[in-house]
Amino acid sequence: MYVPPAPPEAVVYAADGQLIAPWGAVLEAAGALSTMIVGVHRLADEPLRLHEYSPGFDPQRFAAHERFFVEDVGAWVRRRFGVTLSAERTAVFGVSAGGELALALGLRHPDRFGAVFCASPGGGYRPPGAMPSPLPRAYLVAGTLEPFFLENAARWAAALRDAGADVVMTERAGAHGDAFWRDELPLMVTWAFGA
Repeated sequence: MYVPPAPPEAVVYAADGQLIAPWGAVLEAAGALSTMIVGVHRLADEPLRLHEYSPGFDPQRFAAHERFFVEDVGAWVRRRFGVTLSAERTAVFGVSAGGELALALGLRHPDRFGAVFCASPGGGYRPPGAMPSPLPRAYLVAGTLEPFFLENAARWAAALRDAGADVVMTERAGAHGDAFWRDELPLMVTWAFGA
């Protein structure tokens, strides 16, 4: 968890939480809107993580993780912190396989997540042939030195745009896992929620 010093005006639910939650300090340093980060812990076992994060590998495992992420974690945040913000003030965020999770949850739960923040999405979850409606806003970023992930991000950006979604697609100099993931978060928050 990252709990901002001022009452949160936005909340970001993040996959790979033990890595992402500490990035709240970057938001503070950038002068971003007061934003809470709710980091959902990830598994150390990479195949199991992929099965939880991408709906195509193990639909039952993904569905269980989806319920936990959307329902249980959301209810805990409301009870523990009293934070109940509208979908317009709530985003889901992920990097790499977590980016796949962010896209999947954003498309499946636009009533909960009004924005998707996605960095360097993996290729296990691809845009569906028919996009659901309504669609959340989406901000994607990927690095010039990670062509596979850059191609996936561009594919998602094009598919979402074609379906009428509000989309930002940014290319940064960098490789998979570089600091541009962290450094992009304040830009994502400002784009989605204002300064």
